[in-house]
Amino acid sequence: MRLMNAPDTVTGPINLGNPNEFTILELAELVIEMTGAKSKIIKMPLPQDDPTQRCPDISLAKKELDWQPTIQLKDGLAKTIAYFQSVL
Repeated sequence: MRLMNAPDTVTGPINLGNPNEFTILELAELVIEMTGAKSKIIKMPLPQDDPTQRCPDISLAKKELDWQPTIQLKDGLAKTIAYFQSVL
């Protein structure tokens, strides 16, 4: 919403990711733990061009939109899980 309402001088793309870095394995383990799922994690080789680190640079969002994430991963997952449990 802030980007849509920003002056025309602010253009994208603007990264809105979370700068707190975690691995996909850590994310998968946390989702399994929080949902009580019986899913198994299967490790596969990374694609050749896959980045080994994923830490987004949100400096443009901070500067131009006065935005940064305010919800921690575990809290956001808890809200997402609760939502899907309510609709299933």
